[in-house]
Amino acid sequence: MNTPAQPRPMDNEQLFTRAHHSTQTASIVELRSISCAYDSNRPAVHDMSFSVREGEILCLLGPSGCGKTTVLRAIAGFEPVRSGEILLSGRMVSSPSETVPTEHRRIGMVFQEYALFPHLRVADNIAFGLNHLPRTERRRRVEEMLCLTGLEGFERRYPHELSGGQQQRVALSRALAQNPVLLLLDEPFSNLDPDMAGRMRQEVHALLRRMKTTSIMVTHDHEEAFAMADRIAVLNHGILEQIDSPELIYHLPTTRFVADFVGQADFIAGRIQQGLVHTELGTFPNTINGSEGDPVAVMIRPDDVHLVPNLSAEPRIVARQFRGSENLYRVRLPSGQIVHSSESSTSVYQEGTAVELRVSATHTVLFPAEAPPRH
Repeated sequence: MNTPAQPRPMDNEQLFTRAHHSTQTASIVELRSISCAYDSNRPAVHDMSFSVREGEILCLLGPSGCGKTTVLRAIAGFEPVRSGEILLSGRMVSSPSETVPTEHRRIGMVFQEYALFPHLRVADNIAFGLNHLPRTERRRRVEEMLCLTGLEGFERRYPHELSGGQQQRVALSRALAQNPVLLLLDEPFSNLDPDMAGRMRQEVHALLRRMKTTSIMVTHDHEEAFAMADRIAVLNHGILEQIDSPELIYHLPTTRFVADFVGQADFIAGRIQQGLVHTELGTFPNTINGSEGDPVAVMIRPDDVHLVPNLSAEPRIVARQFRGSENLYRVRLPSGQIVHSSESSTSVYQEGTAVELRVSATHTVLFPAEAPPRH
């Protein structure tokens, strides 16, 4: 009897293939070098270009004030563009000289506050905007959405009689009932407690997949983006830093900001010597083809670092944070730099323990030597 082959970690080529497997699909949204500004001194979005393919879920990820909601509003038609163009299904809908009204764009929106009508029952909230349909078709569409979102039996309730998760389902049902060409979601899970938010992410993701709905979601939570997105666009101060699959964003970030924002990252000082990068944690491949003697920084994730107690080792554990499924350790190197290590929840070491650090990075990511970004 043959033993089944064990799965192997994806290498760079497999990650790249996964990220680009559907590039032949038609674009539903296309941004061409758009810029938006609330005043003449500082653009909220600067020279941004990307496209969203049919059926794709794209997450706009970044800190507060990075421009992600401005991009969403520009796509919806709520915000004018100072330069560039926005195309929807190949049709130009926004430019400095022309803007197609929101109601003519066939875009559905789910707001952070859900924006339900408190005086309307669930069924009437979902039916809002369907007055152009015959009564029987309107009723059929509402019943379909109630079934798809698990709201059967709640159609006669008012919004205040629902939980936060149920209110979100109503808002989602109302948006999808109009059969939009594009769905926009603005921080849709931010008002839910963590457990409910996790469940709703799964439900919404499954629903969007089942309906093959092209979607753009705004979030500041990288774990939320990882769970929802086919691709993630990371924004910083109105600039698009990187757009890629969640795997590439995490394992192969193109900037230090991206590396630091999408998960814990330490940057270890090193220098190129004889074709390798030498650091106090050992040697790494020279993936940026730098010159002999150049200073660089090696990105290390906590899950790349394994701790082995060793009385003769110089690094010392200075703190432990229990996270349920894991322990996150802070370790001080002889140079004074702090490195983080993720260990299983059963691997418990006391502060002050001398440890040897074994680094097994799947991908070596190097950056020019500079101060880490702040955000």
